Amino acid sequence: MSTSGFTFKDRCVSVLCCRFCQQVLSSRGMKAVLLANTEIDLYSTDIPPTSTVDFIGSCYFTDICKCKLKNIACLKCGNAVGYHVIAPCKPCLLSCNNGHFWMFHSQAVFGINRLDSSGVNLLLWGNLPDLDESTDEDLSGISEEEYIR
Repeated sequence: MSTSGFTFKDRCVSVLCCRFCQQVLSSRGMKAVLLANTEIDLYSTDIPPTSTVDFIGSCYFTDICKCKLKNIACLKCGNAVGYHVIAPCKPCLLSCNNGHFWMFHSQAVFGINRLDSSGVNLLLWGNLPDLDESTDEDLSGISEEEYIR
């Protein structure tokens, strides 16, 4: 879902970790900005991280747009780490976006750039294999050595 020829395939893939307990939350993170306010840095992922986060609180809407959101928290430590876009509003869907609906606050998570299979070059989204969207993200495929790098 990109417009104006902009592409996300050259962005680095990051492992996202909770700042509070260092729990790995996702192995498919991307540095992003809030569509409604590009001054706000975030991380996002395309695969539901349901084995590492859970919903907290009630759904809500922002003042800036009409996306329906729900906060998420780290399952290991319980701290709020971001939110899920339950139902994106039409203006956000029509704007240049990466199609990710799981958002992580940069104050609550940190990203570690992943390396490709050579162990030398950064892994880019354009080279990341697609996962079956009907399943949760499987973190077992990432080696401990890759996390350390």
